Amino acid sequence: MDVYDEGSDPRQESGGPDGPVPDRPDGSARNAPDDPSPSGPGGPGGREPASADRGAPGMPATSVAPVMPATPAGEPGPHQATVLPDAYAVPRTGIAALSLRYQIAAALALAVVAVAGCVHVAMVFLHVAPSNTVTKQHGRAIDDWIYPEFEQNWKLFAPNPLQQNIAVQVRAEVRTEDGSHRTTGWYDLSALDGAAIDGNLLPSHTQQNELRRAWDFYLATHDNENRPAGMRGDLSQRYLRSIVGLRLEREHAAGRGEAVERVQVRSSTTNVQPPRWSNEKVSDKPMYRVLPWWSVPTDSGTGANT
Repeated sequence: MDVYDEGSDPRQESGGPDGPVPDRPDGSARNAPDDPSPSGPGGPGGREPASADRGAPGMPATSVAPVMPATPAGEPGPHQATVLPDAYAVPRTGIAALSLRYQIAAALALAVVAVAGCVHVAMVFLHVAPSNTVTKQHGRAIDDWIYPEFEQNWKLFAPNPLQQNIAVQVRAEVRTEDGSHRTTGWYDLSALDGAAIDGNLLPSHTQQNELRRAWDFYLATHDNENRPAGMRGDLSQRYLRSIVGLRLEREHAAGRGEAVERVQVRSSTTNVQPPRWSNEKVSDKPMYRVLPWWSVPTDSGTGANT
């Protein structure tokens, strides 16, 4: 019999519109698809649901596109972009996170720092540059800006690197216990600093730079006749005198019952000898620059030792 003849439905198990579902062989009625019987492994009523790809015997299986559920109003569809709420937005950082008033204040502060940095760079450039019209007219203002915090020292660089060893030495005139006076020998303070630095992994700033900077300060503010040039000349003299006075006290230049009344400073300059393979000839004799005697104030810390 042809499977397409009427009255012969090979899919009568699932019921159809042509007639009632026949009873089971044991006489019990089959459950209808909408029978509210206990659910089984195949769905409600213990039967497998009719599959869309399950056709008649001998026929190829067919597929039916799944039906998408209806999207409620106000909700995005499956192909629509989801808009994140404000709680998930990326927070602003830096100046952008500030209010407008604070943004303006921060911008003004950055502008002030930028201007100050440009002025400082310009002042340092004019200080180290060769003499020119600007430095001649505004040299005092440039020096006031640079000294003493931003002083530049380029003696180790070309075109004229330092090729001399300069040692600062001092001696003292001491009043003895019986009222007479004696003069000490020369104390090589630079050599003492060098001995303290040698082998020290962490030398102090005073051991490395205090004496040298004080001597450079004195030379920069005095002429070759040891006359002060400007208002800073007296300051440099008092600064150097204070340093050598403290160093003499540390070396016990004055004995028990004695007092240092005057000090004298000099520099010993020796040329650095060229290497053996060089034909350059330089003098190895030291050159001295001797300063006048300076009286030591009684409150300088170099008074009588008890």
